[in-house]
Amino acid sequence: MPSTLTDTPAPQWGEVAGWQLPLAQLCDSALPTGAFSHSFGLETYIYEGVVDGEASFVSWLRALVSTQLTFSEGLGLRLAFEAVAADDWEAIAHLDALLVAQAVPIQVRRAGVTMGRRMLTIARLALEGTDGGRLLSRYAALVDTGNAGGTGGCRSHPAIVLAIAGYALEAPAAAVAAAYLQSSVISLTQNAVRAIPLGQDAGQRAIASVRGDVRAAVRRIGGLDEMDLGAAAPGIEISQMRHERQRARMFMS
Repeated sequence: MPSTLTDTPAPQWGEVAGWQLPLAQLCDSALPTGAFSHSFGLETYIYEGVVDGEASFVSWLRALVSTQLTFSEGLGLRLAFEAVAADDWEAIAHLDALLVAQAVPIQVRRAGVTMGRRMLTIARLALEGTDGGRLLSRYAALVDTGNAGGTGGCRSHPAIVLAIAGYALEAPAAAVAAAYLQSSVISLTQNAVRAIPLGQDAGQRAIASVRGDVRAAVRRIGGLDEMDLGAAAPGIEISQMRHERQRARMFMS
């Protein structure tokens, strides 16, 4: 006698949102943007013995998420998302200049530009033939030839690139910001695993332990405005400046 199904049928899965897979690709910590070469001042703290294990690394990571990643990267992404939604390319060019100018440590400024240009190239490949590809090509034209007013020149920043891609994919702005911050957390943790060094399990615990901090940062970003852009923790910024003159270095920042 043939067997018959007696369990309640599973609910229909439904479709994956169109933005989820492209966003996952662009926020993969293994994306070849050069993030593996940058510690953003962490190496200075390691060299001085301030960060020497899992607990001290998590403290540093929490401080970075709540300051620089919130008020520079995350807020910059939100403002860029709003500007591209309004088709305001003058605002995009203005924001590009602000994101470069507010990065006081020279290594951090250079990292933003080089990683931004690399991410722009990758995002255009990933979204080629779509609205996202066309919008990113428009930003690339500003980077290559000058700003929307026809003078000067955009430098490129990864937060702007991801904002443009996220908008074109019709992803929620908060989801794009969360993915961007989480990607930064994972990249920095992978670098900490190599540099401190930490065990792989310790690295995964560190990532999990700041999950609430990332959520809090995304909520806070929603209530900020342009005047908040660039607010930073002095200790973190100074460590990023001092890294330039550190005698032995694994990382470019």
